[in-house]
Amino acid sequence: MLSKRIIPCLDVKNGQVVKGVKFKGHEVVGDILELAKLYSDAGADELVFYEISASVEKRLLDVNWVQTIARYIDIPFCVAGGIKSVADAAKVLEQGADKISINSPAIARPALIKELHDEFGKQCVVVGIDSFYDVKTDQYLVYQLTGDPNASSQTRYKTQDWVKTVQELGAGEIVLNCMNQDGVRKGYDNDQLSEIRAICDVPLIASGGAGTMQDFADVFKQSQVDGALAASVFHKNIININELKQFLTSQNIASRLCN
Repeated sequence: MLSKRIIPCLDVKNGQVVKGVKFKGHEVVGDILELAKLYSDAGADELVFYEISASVEKRLLDVNWVQTIARYIDIPFCVAGGIKSVADAAKVLEQGADKISINSPAIARPALIKELHDEFGKQCVVVGIDSFYDVKTDQYLVYQLTGDPNASSQTRYKTQDWVKTVQELGAGEIVLNCMNQDGVRKGYDNDQLSEIRAICDVPLIASGGAGTMQDFADVFKQSQVDGALAASVFHKNIININELKQFLTSQNIASRLCN
């Protein structure tokens, strides 16, 4: 049985790690390198970095910090932010990132997913999906440009339809960002994640809502996701990664224990 992955998420803005609630009100929580080293040493399975303002500002993320991260940590890491072409992705990967993630650029030009798949291989291409539950329509809808509350907008896609499309185009992994749960620490959206798991043939990563160790156990058991991404519970020292993995193991959930 493959071990479930614990993945700290670092939202990057202006060279600092920030965190908001429901994609709004971002506050600085620390230095990129310091937090990356902290989580790597603590036993994280991988890290995800989102330069949240890059797509909104129509630019590629700053690759300089990517090179620095690669020099100092020894676990896999994925990077996202304004990657709109094979050339953009190459710049990021050349600096040492193991995977690249695309979100809004894929919505703007879905063919980008296939281009990245063909150039770098399926294992390298992650698609992030920002999914919002709309009470009025009782549907999960895909949003874009969520790094800026003023730019964030609903797309033409329903979440399930977009999940199917990105897989057909060659996505090797999907990170489902459940916007309604983001930053509130009340548990993952297991109903939505279970629905997506049923139609997802590639690794699925849950994002949004972690507040307790039990929340991690629940998402692995109930939604059968491959990994759980979280930010504030790690940034604010609410959950210790090593203790979390010991807890998951006690719950008969496969986890790579720290040395």
